Amino acid sequence: MTPAGFRLRNVPLLSRVGADRADTLRTDVDAAVAGWPDALLLRVDRRNQVLISQGRAVLNPATGAGETPPQDAVFLGRLDDGRHVWAIRSDLQPPDDPHAPTEVLDLRRTGDVFDDLSAQLVATATALLNWHDSARFSPVDGAPTAPVKAGWSRVDPLTGHEEFPRIDPAVICLVHDGHDRAVLARQTLWPERLFSILAGFVEAGESFESCVVREIAEEIGLTVTGVEYLGSQPWPFPRSLMVGFHALGDPEQEFSFNDGEIAEAAWFTRAEIREALDRGDWSSGGTSRLLLPGSISIAREIIESWAALD
Repeated sequence: MTPAGFRLRNVPLLSRVGADRADTLRTDVDAAVAGWPDALLLRVDRRNQVLISQGRAVLNPATGAGETPPQDAVFLGRLDDGRHVWAIRSDLQPPDDPHAPTEVLDLRRTGDVFDDLSAQLVATATALLNWHDSARFSPVDGAPTAPVKAGWSRVDPLTGHEEFPRIDPAVICLVHDGHDRAVLARQTLWPERLFSILAGFVEAGESFESCVVREIAEEIGLTVTGVEYLGSQPWPFPRSLMVGFHALGDPEQEFSFNDGEIAEAAWFTRAEIREALDRGDWSSGGTSRLLLPGSISIAREIIESWAALD
């Protein structure tokens, strides 16, 4: 049976909303440019790192990048005070306050320190800038394309063909027995003791639910039922959307690792998982048998939500 009341306790960090995306300004070029003198700029380096200060992404004055938005700048939205926020790929620059403590942050590892606003801005900027890096030529005829709509699409100047940011949907699923055991697995490329729940990309012509069933059968050989949606989260590395589920599996069924992606899998009790959660995450080290994903990922939120059930 499905655990009663199993749902995510919190909105995954990268799914939270902290700013108005103000999508109407993407096509109102005059209004977007008019806001540039007072706008703020998020700088993302080639490693998808940003500078943070006291838990917030550093936003520099936009005019430091020119009197008007550079061609490769992307519009992220509008703050509560009306100021626009843009992003560019560039070296990181410290804030105006020389005494403000700063550090370089990799969103995949330590993004849980962000507030909601910073999480939204950095996730959106990373996704858009990664797409632009790989979409500079038309997939139709190979012609160079140019960014338009404040960085939210690219157009072939000769044919007018327009391309929009690509998103690759993937499912991520906690398999449990309906009581107090759940499956965790370790990928072949991961170090010993690093475990998480199962994930895979959605194929053409496939629903999310069908993908869950197929991926789990391929990766660990289990037949699951009762697939139910939990929540979703952007994962811009480079352009995924993680769609979370839980499903029922039979602990009596043997594991088989059919596609070579999984090195090992095991059923863990809720008590074992709670103990592992108390020890921190993958970055914590230690001698625990089980190291779990970091707080930035929806995997962590799903595991924590299941572990919190009575």
